[in-house]
Amino acid sequence: MDRYFFISGDLDDMGVVEKELENAGVTTAQIHVLSKDDGGVARRDLHEVHAFMRTDVVRSALRGALLGVIAAVAVLLFAHYSSATENVGWLPFVFLSIVLLGFCTWEGGFLGFQMPNVQFKQFEEVLSQGWHVFFVDVNERQLPVLQGVTGRHRGLKPAGIGSSTPHWLIGWQNQFQRFIRWAP
Repeated sequence: MDRYFFISGDLDDMGVVEKELENAGVTTAQIHVLSKDDGGVARRDLHEVHAFMRTDVVRSALRGALLGVIAAVAVLLFAHYSSATENVGWLPFVFLSIVLLGFCTWEGGFLGFQMPNVQFKQFEEVLSQGWHVFFVDVNERQLPVLQGVTGRHRGLKPAGIGSSTPHWLIGWQNQFQRFIRWAP
């Protein structure tokens, strides 16, 4: 799957595009609108990018976890190659490794909350000028549908292609939405 980005100044037109895509078989989980006008997006019932995903928390937490694994391995290697385990045992070193892994992951995520998502960084200037970013995750068989729908809307300007949400996650979101509609 690929993610196709478009920019537009008209949220109403984006609403029409979203409905046309949904009617053509593209699910809501594949369609997103990124805008500084959260109220306008909500009034038009568009599928917005949640505040959590606007930040780089996931990527930064993974980087922190990688650093935590390195630190934990370093502590365990130190414990193994020094004679410290003969005096105090392995428990303090294992505990310290777990604490380091958790702390580094937490700190990475904390720093990520303060940074914009890397995929959206390129649109900061456009967003600050009042434009809105519309993006769709599509597979190869849905691409002609996307091209047909977006081709009919001259207000949408292509703004690039990027990596999309994994297809299994989109599938899970679709199943969850079906469950929510089914459940009382």
